[in-house]
Amino acid sequence: MIRQISVFVENQPGSMMNVTSVLTEEHINIRAISTFDSPEFGIMRLVVDDPVRAKESLTKRGFVTRVTEVIGAELKDEKGNLNQMLKILADGQINVNYIYSFVIREGKAPVMVFHTDDFDKAEKVLSAADVKLVAEEEL
Repeated sequence: MIRQISVFVENQPGSMMNVTSVLTEEHINIRAISTFDSPEFGIMRLVVDDPVRAKESLTKRGFVTRVTEVIGAELKDEKGNLNQMLKILADGQINVNYIYSFVIREGKAPVMVFHTDDFDKAEKVLSAADVKLVAEEEL
């Protein structure tokens, strides 16, 4: 499992930079990021090298944050691999709530990060299909 931090930010210029500035000041490395916005607010989802310290630092500065678990699946950079992983999950009747990727891993394969309502089942069906799951310490 991988822990990600979600940060709620106002939908206005500089709000994301305010989050990344805090993390930069605290020497926390951002490994992956995904954003979602609505007219009033945005949600930044980040995989960082120290999610607990990131949450503490951001909360101390007034940000609303949450740490949740996600699954990381290592996929070779080949056509159809994402589709194959999603097929495995669909065949296992596992819903994917959201998904994003990060590709810069110092010579390692890209990782698809996703959230589901049934982590145990998702891990079992992916492992049974020989999909390499990535633990937080492997990032």
